[in-house]
Amino acid sequence: MTSVWPNSVLDTDLYKLTMQCAVQAHYPEAQVSYIFINRAKDHQRLISLKCFELIKLSVSKLEKLALTSEERTWLEDKCPYFPKSYLDYLTAYRFKPVEHLVFRFVPQSEIEGMGELEITISGLWLDTILYEVPLLAIISAAYFETVDRDWTYDGQLEAATHKAIRLLDAGCKIVEFGTRRRRSIKAQRLVIEGLMTGAKKSRNGTFAGTSNVYFAMHYGLQPVGTIAHEFVMAEAAMGGYHGSNIRTLEIWERTFGQQASLLVALTDTFSTRTFFAELASDPERARRWTGLRQDSGDPKQFVIAAKKFWQKVGIEPKSKLIVFSDGLNVDRCLELRRFCEEEGVNESYGIGTHFTNDFKRISQNGEVAGVSKALNIVIKLSTVNQIPCIKLSDDLSKTIGLPETVEMVKRCFDQ
Repeated sequence: MTSVWPNSVLDTDLYKLTMQCAVQAHYPEAQVSYIFINRAKDHQRLISLKCFELIKLSVSKLEKLALTSEERTWLEDKCPYFPKSYLDYLTAYRFKPVEHLVFRFVPQSEIEGMGELEITISGLWLDTILYEVPLLAIISAAYFETVDRDWTYDGQLEAATHKAIRLLDAGCKIVEFGTRRRRSIKAQRLVIEGLMTGAKKSRNGTFAGTSNVYFAMHYGLQPVGTIAHEFVMAEAAMGGYHGSNIRTLEIWERTFGQQASLLVALTDTFSTRTFFAELASDPERARRWTGLRQDSGDPKQFVIAAKKFWQKVGIEPKSKLIVFSDGLNVDRCLELRRFCEEEGVNESYGIGTHFTNDFKRISQNGEVAGVSKALNIVIKLSTVNQIPCIKLSDDLSKTIGLPETVEMVKRCFDQ
């Protein structure tokens, strides 16, 4: 059986570490809860009891992970924005799944031996923030190890190389964002090796790195990432929704200073319209921040809105960056590349599922027989200090939270 659990505490996305660092500095006593959500409407809602047991076994292995001296030295060198106090905490950090996690297998009467997976995470925000990425990676790997085995690794390295060449030849700047969506550790390893090969073969574009800190260290790549929705969601719940985007940016700057690589703002937690309305009152901050990340809604409309906003506050759009990260594939990236060139905007692409969970089914005679669909699963912040947390997004299907809280926040922002 292929190992489905991470083998390093750094086998996670960089922005989980940067957020944990900010939580340590500003909200070390905050209590939170997270919930697991399976967005599937078909057979992928269900897992087998065997899969459930493999997930629990794999999660128990997290207890053994600890930052090594070699990993700490690497972080000190490659991520100098982490203060000693945080690296000391991370060195001492241990996952405690028995204390923080509750698993339930909910049997479904129509299919014997199959059921829905329920997971809740609760505890100090500081201690629980790192569970999301390894849990999602474990669930995906366990599912495709036990429930759906009709797929193959054949051609993965070559496919990643081909994708990289197409993107880079068009002048794209790409980052591998696929840890939480990966089919397995092996799949992500093959993809990164394929992207590196493609980067060597192409004389254009940039393979800028990976969000996965462990693989960045292993392959000599740049770790890339800034912030996720959960920080804005928590800040809004604790401090009030009005001004929550600006307060988040302020906390980020107080934590990391003017580290340009970390100053890419996520705009859609309560809608991009709300974000721009807040930031318009603080044009100096808009000038300091490197760029914006587009994670939902219409990416072309986002480019137009961002360009209009920057021009309105006296910023040359060409001096800023837009990072696209919403459900990208090669064709979408190439289309956006052409559009951004026409609009005079700099852009990059954080690509996840299309890199690390793009597989084919195999027929009985071993030939390719269609797409092997990736899981559509997330883990989202549910409460902070017992206050409900919500996300509105620029895509209504991605709205998360209690309906009454969602409606309250919509009224708050006149949506």
